[in-house]
Amino acid sequence: MKKDAIELVLCDMDGTLLLPDHTLSPRNREAVKSLQAAGIYFTLASGRPPRAMREIISQLDIKLPFAGFNGGLLVNPQGDYLQSHHVHPDAVRKTLDLLAEHKVEVWLFVDDQWLLRDPHGEMVAHEQEGLGYAPQVVESFEPYLHQVHKIVATCSDAPLLMDLEQRLQPLLNGLAVASRSQARYLDITALQANKGNALMTLAEFLNVPLSRTAAIGDGGNDPAMFHRAGLSIAMGQAPEEVRAQAHVVTGSNLEDGVAQAIDRFIL
Repeated sequence: MKKDAIELVLCDMDGTLLLPDHTLSPRNREAVKSLQAAGIYFTLASGRPPRAMREIISQLDIKLPFAGFNGGLLVNPQGDYLQSHHVHPDAVRKTLDLLAEHKVEVWLFVDDQWLLRDPHGEMVAHEQEGLGYAPQVVESFEPYLHQVHKIVATCSDAPLLMDLEQRLQPLLNGLAVASRSQARYLDITALQANKGNALMTLAEFLNVPLSRTAAIGDGGNDPAMFHRAGLSIAMGQAPEEVRAQAHVVTGSNLEDGVAQAIDRFIL
């Protein structure tokens, strides 16, 4: 399956463009360069804070806005915001109250600050390696409730996070969005902050019809852009419920699935 005249590709990072060690493979890098040489826009959408995206943005010489926090922030390469959505304070309180009842680590992201209360949590070192910078330890989240771009609940108990996702969705209905970006990460973002809305905003900004956009991803936060894109591509290792919502499936991130998708379905 190859769609005619794709003009814009919006791609997830972790589990999609990047290898499990958070690096960019030479084949994926060259495939993106081929897209750019063909005049096709390419940019990124991630649950990461923008600060943790900039190294890959630089490596790929992306000159377009990119979406952090699942679309909670659309950032121009110069650093100014094209769009910003905070989580509703009521949603922040409800989420924190529920999470306090369970054995999960809780992190808040405020702009590029990564805030937490326990620097010794089992997931902190892994996250710091992925983000490339250290967290800021705070005594309380209370001063930040009106500035939150994303809340993360994380632990090694994937079934617990799945249960919390299902409990948060009705609790936050009309206020915020809860979705697992990876098996060990549950993200809570603003109601308007999803990759589908990010794709719509970017397409309008670049004057590209949605029918001529493509979206590539692997996680539970990616079908939002799948449902908007003219061509949706799921990674081979994505959960079945994610693959089922895409037009086509490519190889895994260990197999340079992004490069495969670009060669097979876009160029």
